[in-house]
Amino acid sequence: MKAVILAGGKGSRLEPFTHVFPKPLMPLGNQPILNIVLRQLAYAGIDEAVITVGHQASKFIKMVTAAGDFDLKIRYSEEKRPMGTAGPLKLIKGLGTDFIVMNGDILSDINFKKFIAFHKKNKALATIASFQRTMNIDFGVIKADGNKVVDYIEKPVHDYLVSMGIYAFKKEVLQYIPKNRRFDFPELVKKLLKAGESPAVYHHKGEWLDIGRPDDYKNAISLFFKKSKHFLRTSGKSFNRRSR
Repeated sequence: MKAVILAGGKGSRLEPFTHVFPKPLMPLGNQPILNIVLRQLAYAGIDEAVITVGHQASKFIKMVTAAGDFDLKIRYSEEKRPMGTAGPLKLIKGLGTDFIVMNGDILSDINFKKFIAFHKKNKALATIASFQRTMNIDFGVIKADGNKVVDYIEKPVHDYLVSMGIYAFKKEVLQYIPKNRRFDFPELVKKLLKAGESPAVYHHKGEWLDIGRPDDYKNAISLFFKKSKHFLRTSGKSFNRRSR
């Protein structure tokens, strides 16, 4: 089974750090977060990872190759112009019957083996990994009817089921993605819903952080420092470079 790792974005929310490193190459401990993702995928039995690159593409190829050996084949798909989050899939050949797609800047302990098994069991064209996120509003929230207060809620807390940026797809999903233009996952999901192809939802109960914002990156550094062995699971065998 193959995995597509999305790494073509500019990471503008993490500037100025991303002037030096593309976001998936931001370090956690002594290695880029992308390395952790690659090792987790290899541990789950993924045999090939396709990294989509665009912004600072040469740095990806150089740094990932120099970073160490991985027990999976790595190849690259380069975008000549920004294609969004779903658009790059249309450029990749040979993805197989089922494949994983994920952002390259995610720190999570998701069990990819269970995620893949769940996707295949449900037989949906798409499966979205989800996480329960709590948002604290640090203000008193006013509900008004015109110029009259009808309610006042002090520092409300809201729970949301959010996408983790990790997906599993059947190859048939590619027919819903247009060629040669920017196309994002929210558009794809809405297109699938309109066609009656409701995606399945996989509920992850463990750890998950998207390092897209400075606060999240800071939290990811702290979490990884405390639980590095937890995230660096391997199959117990050496990571031999089979192919590049």
